[in-house]
Amino acid sequence: MHSGQLIFSQIMGHLPMHTFRRCVSRYQGNFKVKRFTCRDQYYAMAFAQLTYRESLRDIEACLRAQKSKLHHMGIHGGISRTTLAKANERRDWRIYADFAQALIPVARKLYVDEELGLDLDNTIYALDSTTIDLCLSVFPWARFRTAKAAVKLHTLLDLRGNIPTFIHISDGKLHDVNVLDILVPEAGSFYVMDRGYVDFGRLFELNQCMAFFVTRAKSNLQFRRLYSHPVDKTTGLRCDQTIVLTGFYSRKDYPAKLRRIKYRDTETGKLFVFLTNNFSLPALTIAKLYRHRWKVELFFKWIKQHLRIKSFFGTTENAVKTQVWIAVSVYVLVAIIKKRLNLDASLYTILQILSLTIFERMPLYQALAEQEPKQENCDMCKQLNLFEKMSGQ
Repeated sequence: MHSGQLIFSQIMGHLPMHTFRRCVSRYQGNFKVKRFTCRDQYYAMAFAQLTYRESLRDIEACLRAQKSKLHHMGIHGGISRTTLAKANERRDWRIYADFAQALIPVARKLYVDEELGLDLDNTIYALDSTTIDLCLSVFPWARFRTAKAAVKLHTLLDLRGNIPTFIHISDGKLHDVNVLDILVPEAGSFYVMDRGYVDFGRLFELNQCMAFFVTRAKSNLQFRRLYSHPVDKTTGLRCDQTIVLTGFYSRKDYPAKLRRIKYRDTETGKLFVFLTNNFSLPALTIAKLYRHRWKVELFFKWIKQHLRIKSFFGTTENAVKTQVWIAVSVYVLVAIIKKRLNLDASLYTILQILSLTIFERMPLYQALAEQEPKQENCDMCKQLNLFEKMSGQ
């Protein structure tokens, strides 16, 4: 007897399906498709992400075991690993990339007031990449080295809510700094990067676009100090300088002034040297900004542990990109649900709960809201009195 929507259906209910249909229509995803549509494919792959399935055989076995519930899940085509494999291989991955990109602004609006512990209203991005190692004989299109294959996920993370706003999937040979050529800088935003992105020509383009960057200086940096500003050395700051570059190529690529800040971490004792084109923020705030860059490292670690992107269901480039983009969209969807339902639980906890309750028929909020275990009202007075009486005998 039907007694409410499945948890899975309620999760998918937060998706803007009119946007999904436009993405499918844009790339003719359902052209000559009679049964297993793009929506069926997306739902099956999203189910795999939410329930930690490891292979197409796992997806097929689990969904066939719940065959009577497939219609209520929104999956109207038959489930078979062959059909799903062909869909991942042949249907344009850009359908799911565009859909994930459409979900990202929705999530960012929900997290726009998220506190970072910094007195800043600017948008703050962390830029980094992670490498996923592959077998060269299975993934020959992703050649990285002589006997190794890999894909790279270049990610721009909005630190308010840890929402990925830009993702570029490349083979392992693409150097990180080349991604700066693809980015469209936002004026007034901060881009926090490590030393791998130090290319003064590209950094000057960010400066010309009125965007701010914070990065670490390389040890062989050639510069001339113009001014030194006073700092409070009890905070870990060592110097705050206005400099110009003196290297032949670096001076040509970046003719403007830069700000150089030296900071010693009081916890680890490690010395950091930062470069930025922002001259108005306090030096300590710049140091704290760079500390937030580690959130993108934690993001990569989190998605590798809790989403299915380390082992792929298909071997073609299209199948790999399809799986990655659907994984990203599921991550953003869970972040949207967390904010819409005003949940205190972490994304990890939410995913763990969903993995066990996906076929339950109960309100989604009831399943996800953390409830403190109720303590039974035990009348201990009588027991204490009993002991008192026994000790008095």
